Amino acid sequence: MKLSIKSTFHFLLYCVIVSLLLCVSCIKEEINVPISLKISEGFKNPIGFYNPNPTFSWELPVSEQIKSQSAYQIVVASSKELLPDNADLWDSKKQKSTQSTFVKYQGKALKSRQKVYWQVRYWNQDENASSWSKINSFELGLLNNDDWKAQWAGLDTAKDSIKGVRKFLMHRPQYLRKGFELASDVVSARLYITAKGVFDVLLNGNDVSDDVMTPGWTPYNHRIETLTYDVTKLLQTGKNALAVELASGWHSGRISRGRALYENFASPKILCQLEVVLKDGSKQTIVSDESWKGTTNGPIRLASVYDGEVYDANFEIPNWNTDAFDDSNWKSVEVEAITKDVKLAPKRHHTVKNQVVFNDAEIVSVKENTSVFNMKQNMVGVPKVKVPMKKGDTLKIRFSEMLLKDNTFYTKNYRSAKSTDYYIAAKDGIVEYVPKFTFHGFQFLELSGYDKNAKPNASWVQGIVQHSNFEKKGTFTSSHDKLNQLQSNITWGLRDNFFDVPTDCPQRDERLGWTGDAQVIAPTALFNYSTHAFWTAWLQSLRENQSEHKNGLVPYIVPDVLQNKNGSSGWGDAAVIIPWDIYNTTGDITVLEESYESAKKWVGYYQSKVKKQPYLPKMHSFGDWLQPYPSKTLKKANRGDTPKDLIHAVFFAHSAHLVSKIANVLGKTEDAKKYAALYKNIANAFENAFFEEGKFTGEKQTQTSYLLGIYFNLFKPETKLKAQQYLLEEIKNANYHLGTGFLGTPILPKVLDDMGEIDLMYKILFKETYPSWFYSINQGATTMWERWNSFSKEGGYNSQSMNSLNHYAYGAIGQWMYERIAGLASLAPGYKKIRIAPVPNTEFLTSASASVKTPFGKASSSWKIENNSFNLDVVIPPNTTAEIHILNASKNKLLLDGNNFKETSNLKLISSDDNSVIILAEPGTYNFQTKL
Repeated sequence: MKLSIKSTFHFLLYCVIVSLLLCVSCIKEEINVPISLKISEGFKNPIGFYNPNPTFSWELPVSEQIKSQSAYQIVVASSKELLPDNADLWDSKKQKSTQSTFVKYQGKALKSRQKVYWQVRYWNQDENASSWSKINSFELGLLNNDDWKAQWAGLDTAKDSIKGVRKFLMHRPQYLRKGFELASDVVSARLYITAKGVFDVLLNGNDVSDDVMTPGWTPYNHRIETLTYDVTKLLQTGKNALAVELASGWHSGRISRGRALYENFASPKILCQLEVVLKDGSKQTIVSDESWKGTTNGPIRLASVYDGEVYDANFEIPNWNTDAFDDSNWKSVEVEAITKDVKLAPKRHHTVKNQVVFNDAEIVSVKENTSVFNMKQNMVGVPKVKVPMKKGDTLKIRFSEMLLKDNTFYTKNYRSAKSTDYYIAAKDGIVEYVPKFTFHGFQFLELSGYDKNAKPNASWVQGIVQHSNFEKKGTFTSSHDKLNQLQSNITWGLRDNFFDVPTDCPQRDERLGWTGDAQVIAPTALFNYSTHAFWTAWLQSLRENQSEHKNGLVPYIVPDVLQNKNGSSGWGDAAVIIPWDIYNTTGDITVLEESYESAKKWVGYYQSKVKKQPYLPKMHSFGDWLQPYPSKTLKKANRGDTPKDLIHAVFFAHSAHLVSKIANVLGKTEDAKKYAALYKNIANAFENAFFEEGKFTGEKQTQTSYLLGIYFNLFKPETKLKAQQYLLEEIKNANYHLGTGFLGTPILPKVLDDMGEIDLMYKILFKETYPSWFYSINQGATTMWERWNSFSKEGGYNSQSMNSLNHYAYGAIGQWMYERIAGLASLAPGYKKIRIAPVPNTEFLTSASASVKTPFGKASSSWKIENNSFNLDVVIPPNTTAEIHILNASKNKLLLDGNNFKETSNLKLISSDDNSVIILAEPGTYNFQTKL
C-alpha cells in the first residue's frame, strides 16, 4: 500500500505526538517517584552493613502536586527481579501513614552476607499513588563471631619493641602478606577485615580503599569493628597477593595515660577473610592464619597517634604487595583464636577519609635549610610533602597550631606528644611522602633536612584534611564577617575533632572522647553535619564502657582508657542528653530504644550517690569547666565557681526529666510517671538548698548557677522570675560579657531567648573583648579554642599546658545562630513540623540565612533588611508543615510574593497583632515582605 505525501506527514506527526506524550508520561513518573532512599542512620546502598533489622527512609519530591504523604508501601526482596510484585522478604502492603522516615523492617530474618533489595512508593494527599522508586540495596557484613574462619595473625613485636616517649614501648609496624591462586575468573569477592591496631590493605599492589586509620576506635575489650570491601575487580585468574600494613594505632600504642583495659604492649594483629565466588561456580576463602608471612623490616619504622611516623626509604621492599614477590625469607606469623568475650561487628558509621587538600601554603620563614609553612587554617590530618633531598639525609616535619613572636613553634600545648614525622632518603632527588598511621593538629608546618642547595617553594607542602566521612547538612551565613568567621571556626572545630570518635582536641597527648564536651556540642553538630550515625556508634561504645560498672557509672571519656572509678555530673549525662538530641533532630526512635536502659542506669548512679540530704547527690564533677575569671582562692580553678553540689542536683534533675520524656515516647507510662515525680522532688530540693527568694546563697554569684536552674526549670514560677533578674544583674556586673564555662555557655542564649532578652544575647555575642566569641577571632583564630583566653596578641599564650587551639565546646552557640538569628528550628521530632522565627537585630546585622537537609528534604530561612523593608524567603520540604513567625509585622502590612497577604489552602493565619504574625504553612517556597 502506498501512502500519499500528506498521509505520510500526518502519520509521522502522529508518531511524534505519541512519542512526546510517552516522554512526558515518563518524565512525570520520574518526577513523582520517592527520592533519597536511605536505611537506618542515613546509609545509601551500603555493603558490610551492621544491622539486620534496619529502618527505611525516603523523601517526597518537590512538586506543586505533592504536599504530603497519606500512605506508603515498602517491598523487600532477595533479588532485583522479584521487585516490586513478588517481594519474598517483606511487603508492608499499603500503610495509611504520613511516616516516611525510620520505618522498621518487619520481614523475614536476615543473615550475614545477605544482599537485600528494596523499593518504596507513596500515595500523596489526594490518594494518588506514585511510581515505584529506583531499586536500592544493602548488603550485610559478618554479623557474628562464628562467621569468621580466620584467626588473629601477626608478628610478635612486643619482644623487640622500642622505648618511646616516657618509656612507653612502641611496636615496629608490620608488613604481612599471603600469596594465593584462583583457578578461574572471579564473579564476586568480598574482603572482610579488621585489626587490633590500624591497617592498610592492598590486593595485587592496589589499595583496596581510601579509608584512613581503619578500623577506628572502640572499647576493644568489648567490640572491634570490621570492614567489608568489594574487591571483585582487583582479583585475577592465577596468582594473587593479599598484603597488609599494620601499626599500633589506638589499640597497642601510647594513648593518654596508658591505663587501657586492652594491653598497650600486646602485639598488633590482623583478622582477614577473603571470600571469592568463581565463574565455575566454586567458592574459595583465603583467611589470615599461620600460612601468612611477615616482616618488620619495612620502610615505616615507627608510627604513633601522638608522636608521628618514621619512614626510612632505605627499607622499601619493591613489589612486596604483588604476586611476583618471593616471601620465603620472611617470618611465619603467630596466630590467636577468636574469642567470644570480644564482639566482632561491622562498623556502624563511616570511616575516616581524606576530605580536603590545601594547596596554597605560604612560606613564613626560611633559615638555612629549615622552612616554615602556613596552611592558613588550623586543620587535622597529614601533610603531603614533595621536596628535594640528598641520599641518607633525614627530612624532619614538625607541626604547630600557632607561632611565637619570633616565628618559632609554639608546642607547649602539645605536651608530651612529639607530633613529628621523619623521612630518610634512599637516593638523591625529589621525594614524595604522606604519613599513613598518624594524624596531626596543625596550621604551621616546619621542614628541615632537605637539600641545602634547594630554594624552598610553597608547592613543597600540601595539607590533607582528614575526618569521619559525613556529609555537610546545614549552612549558615550573614552580613557580618566575624559572625561568618565564627560559623567557619565552629564547623572546623567539629570536623577536626570528629576523627572516628568525638575528641576534645586533635593535637596534644590526649585526643579523647570526653562525654561532657560531646553533650554540649551535639545539637550544633547535628545542624551542620550528618552525624546521626557518628553519634549512635559512639553511644554504643558509651554503653559498653558503662556496662563495666554495676552502679551505672558513665566514664568521663569513651572509649574509656582512663579507667577512673568516678562519674561526673554534666559529663555522664551524655548517655541521656545526646540520644534525646538525636531523636529530636532526626525523629529516629531507635536511638531512644537502644539508650533507654543506659539512661536509667545513669540516673540510678545519681541516686546511689544521695546520702544525708534527700535528692542531693555527693559525687565528682568537673564543674563549669574553664569558666573565665575564676576565683583566685579556688584549688581547682579550671572547674569554675559554680558549686559542684549545685551542678550534681541540676543534672540529676535534668536526666530524670529526660528519662521521663523518653519513657513517654516509648510508651512506658509507669516509668514516665516515676521519673517525672523524681524530677519534681529534685527540683524542690535544689531550690531549697541553693537559693533564697531566687538569689543564689553561695559565696560567689555566677551566671551559670542561675542559668542552670532557670533552663532546667527547677524553680517555682514566682522564684524563677526573681532568679532571672539576678541573672541579668550578674551579666550587667560583667559589663555584658558572658561568664560561663562548658556547662553554662550552651544554655546562655536559650535562657535569654526564653526571657525575651534576645537583644541582650546579641550584645553578648557581638562583644569583641575577652571573654567573648569574637575575642579569639580578633586574635586570628580559625577554629574554636579550649579556653576563652588561649592566646592574645599582646599577652601571648595562656601559661597552662592544657591549651588546645582546636576545640569545639564553645561552638555550641551555633545552635542559636541557626534557630534564632537565621530562624530555622525543629518543632516536632525530625523536622516534621518546622519553626521559621528569625529575630533580627539591625544594630549588628542586615541579613542572615540558614538551610538544613532535614529527613524530609531541604528547609531554609533567609532574611534581609533593605530600604526599610524586611524580606523573608522560606523553603518548606514536602510532608512537613511550618510555623512562620514574622516580627514587626501585621496582617494588613504583610506582602506574600509581592502581593497583599491572603490566606490560601497552603497558608493559614494562626495569630496576628500589630507586632507579629504567625502563619501555618504547607510545603512550598514563599517570600514575605513587610515595612519596618
